[in-house]
Amino acid sequence: MKPEIPAAALDQIFRTARTYRRSADAWLPEDVPDELLRRAYDLAKLGPTSANCSPARIVFVRSPAAKAKLREALSPDNVEQTMAAPVTAIVGSDHGFPRHLGRLYKEQDAVPWFAGKPEVIANTAFRNATLQGAYLIIALRAVGLDCGPMSGFNTAAVDAAFFAGTEIHANFLINIGCGNPSVLRSREDRLNFEEACRID
Repeated sequence: MKPEIPAAALDQIFRTARTYRRSADAWLPEDVPDELLRRAYDLAKLGPTSANCSPARIVFVRSPAAKAKLREALSPDNVEQTMAAPVTAIVGSDHGFPRHLGRLYKEQDAVPWFAGKPEVIANTAFRNATLQGAYLIIALRAVGLDCGPMSGFNTAAVDAAFFAGTEIHANFLINIGCGNPSVLRSREDRLNFEEACRID
């Protein structure tokens, strides 16, 4: 077995990491360098997906113009916290992922698994892009950033604003920055092992 990751790293990624949300005060006025976003993606892209299909497509919304487009698609309760975040990642699911399988999956020809099967494509894209979005959250935390993942937006509006003319569909959003710990509430409870798991 490999050695366990140091406790401090586990704390940063899981045990003391929190979701920052609810208000503009959730974010400290600190910049998020592009280099950190690149480093986080370069970690997240290594997580497993079925047939290495890698369907996640991510738009990092930072500029005032891009934020204005995103604002129009947000639920009212999510506007303040999202506009205050230095960056918001739109995690999308690319239904055109099979076109890349020849490069990404050389074990065998996986293209026929999806040809003419839109439901299989949609399910595969959604499931694996969701996984990749979760990997991205972990990677962002690993490089020292905080996250506020959320839904609460008009998917069709985000697709029209950011993915027009493509086969990409918005999945969920991640607000990214340096979280303000003073706004955190007590951590909500979690199901314990016995409640959520079994070993057969």
